[in-house]
Amino acid sequence: MTARWVVDEVAPQRDLNLIWQPISLLFKNEPPPGSEYYDGTMVGHRMLRVMESIRAELGDPAVFAWYWQCGTRLHHDRDRDTPLADLLEHIGLDREFAEAADDKAWDTEIRTRMNAGLELVGQDVGTPIIAFRCPDGTKRGIFGPVITKVPDTEQSLRVWDAMETFTTMDGFWELKRTRTERPEFGQRPNV
Repeated sequence: MTARWVVDEVAPQRDLNLIWQPISLLFKNEPPPGSEYYDGTMVGHRMLRVMESIRAELGDPAVFAWYWQCGTRLHHDRDRDTPLADLLEHIGLDREFAEAADDKAWDTEIRTRMNAGLELVGQDVGTPIIAFRCPDGTKRGIFGPVITKVPDTEQSLRVWDAMETFTTMDGFWELKRTRTERPEFGQRPNV
């Protein structure tokens, strides 16, 4: 939902340089192999391996296309079974990128990028993480926002501006309340 919020409502109104980075729940939570949670996190982790192979060859714009396709399939379609090569073909990328899904050589890049994000926010967070430039040029991150639906443009921009203000302010750490509703994914993106 946060990705849809940023892409659909915030980015068109703000001068943003969006770079999608991996966070592996397999690495972050370390579920035991063979557990139900392990199998679920491995689905996402394999997609991240493909993402990093795409980034290495084609750069960040192709990464976004892959991220959007995977998110749509997982969240809107509840589809974890379509072969990754088919997803790649659907967005016009070479099916051979799917070979990276089982190549552990991509794990170093995933860990490096993931750790860079976690260095901005700490270890006791999840996803999403958003990074902002501070007035002194340093980068600072924040966990969130965790939202269940995309607000209209006006409210989206108020939330973005507040997040940027809080995140770049010295001494600010956290806002939180308990979730009381499930995400409303809205209309399926046309991917």
